[in-house]
Amino acid sequence: MIEALYDVSPAWPVIIAGLLAAAFPIHQVRKALALIAPVLALGLWFNAPSGDHLGGIISLGGFTLETFRFDGLSRIWGLIFIIAAFINALYGLHEKDRVADAAGLIYAGAGLGAVFSGDLLSLFVFWELTAISSVFLIWGARNNAAYKAGLRYLAIHILSGVLLLTGAVIRASETGSWAFDETLTIETLGGFLIFIAFGIKCAFPFLHNWLQDAYPKATITGAVVLSAFTTKLAVYALARGYAGTDELIWIGAIMTAFPVFFAVVENDLRKVLSFSLNNQLGFMVVGIGVGTELAINGAAAHAFVHIIYKALLFMSMGAVMLRVGTVKASELGGLFKSMPATAVFCLIGAASISAFPLFSGFVAKALTLAAVAQEGHWMVWLVLVFASAGVLEHSGIKIPYFAFFSHDRGHRVREAPVNMLMAMGMAALICVYLGVNYGVLYELVPFPEAALHYQPYTFDHIVGQMQLLLGAMFAFAFLVRMKWYPDEKRGINLDTDWFYRRFLADTVVWGHAMFGRLWASIGNLLGGIRTRTGGKLFEVFSPIGSLSRDIPSGLLAIWTSALLAIVLLIAYLSP
Repeated sequence: MIEALYDVSPAWPVIIAGLLAAAFPIHQVRKALALIAPVLALGLWFNAPSGDHLGGIISLGGFTLETFRFDGLSRIWGLIFIIAAFINALYGLHEKDRVADAAGLIYAGAGLGAVFSGDLLSLFVFWELTAISSVFLIWGARNNAAYKAGLRYLAIHILSGVLLLTGAVIRASETGSWAFDETLTIETLGGFLIFIAFGIKCAFPFLHNWLQDAYPKATITGAVVLSAFTTKLAVYALARGYAGTDELIWIGAIMTAFPVFFAVVENDLRKVLSFSLNNQLGFMVVGIGVGTELAINGAAAHAFVHIIYKALLFMSMGAVMLRVGTVKASELGGLFKSMPATAVFCLIGAASISAFPLFSGFVAKALTLAAVAQEGHWMVWLVLVFASAGVLEHSGIKIPYFAFFSHDRGHRVREAPVNMLMAMGMAALICVYLGVNYGVLYELVPFPEAALHYQPYTFDHIVGQMQLLLGAMFAFAFLVRMKWYPDEKRGINLDTDWFYRRFLADTVVWGHAMFGRLWASIGNLLGGIRTRTGGKLFEVFSPIGSLSRDIPSGLLAIWTSALLAIVLLIAYLSP
């Protein structure tokens, strides 16, 4: 029986649970499915054969789909997706929304399905399923802003899927293979289109705006769920197909740097976390671009711990939003008095993302920085160091400071619900456990031999990191003390999405209006011509027209008869 399950992807119990949740109106049944499905998926993950394994073969319409590829790369991503699905289900136990319950499960299952896909067609199916299912977590907020953001989110992710399929078809026509492996390259048209498809989902520079647009407008639980799967799936896809692509090194470096400036002036703390997410993705993309075993290990380890501590930060802000009704920094402060447990969990997430020693971010980020230094990319290394200081400023300090400390706004609310605290506690425990027992994490990475030889807790590394962190903390405190730190103000900070959200949208509206006016003018012109022409014809050929008045009726009858006789003669003589 156990051997019969070797070919069953862990994605299926989660997807099936999502479909069942959509059918069951009973709240308790849906929540039980949400908790049980990841446990079943974890059982299938543990039951997978050791070493590389390819199974779950499905023949469909002349194509062969490989739905379960289990190897070093998919193993670590599959495990963290399963853990995230369980924590998300626990966090959302208090909600009674059937659509959100079903969408969250199907979305998580689709992410798992994509990670375990062995070919580009299977990847495309799950890729699109993640887009279609996840948009309901945005629309679940049930307001106009969320509806519009969801439409934009869906459009950009459907475009990503179209590019993926187009690139796969072109590549298959050129090579005869649908394989999803390291043979992908940006040197060919098909490979380049697939690369752009991955880049959209990974929020590359100028393709990133959907993330900051949609995540802050999602439901409280929806934002937590969204933070776990979409972008990390894209990181996995890049690691699978484009490891060692030099262009990714600089793309990733830019990704780490530019969000820092937006996050500093942003008032919406969930949007700050969205920019921070973009920053963290850059570290992973740089590691994939470097492409060495140590660098790929760094990207994988960073993705693993990032899913946990980023979810923890989103969960803490979700708890604040649930109790206070807002996550605007200008309206928060002093909440540690009412929500002390949530504040502690937020601080643990902040320490983890800032890479403090004894926390998970420290042991994961160190792998990437070491790999970049080993390959001599010193300029990129300096950018990553700057970005590390920046992430401490906007996620490590700004988030907890303005939410729980800063000026006391007088909010006296209840602590977060028990299930939320349990989910945050589980995530916080993982952050601390992996920071101390980093060998557990290093055994999970794709090349454990390379990772186990690396020691993150060296004197130089600890001292250097603490100098960086303490320097950033001093700079923040100094700027706040001198009142030079940018004020938290209500407003909208413009990003490159202005070009399609305002300029392009206004251009389309203007073009539609101009086309309508032009069409109306053409219609009026044609109508006038038709009226004048019809009037002239009526004046000539009507019974009271000029032709009837000028030609005698007898003569007109003779001519008519003659013409009819000619027509009949021609018809008769024709063979």
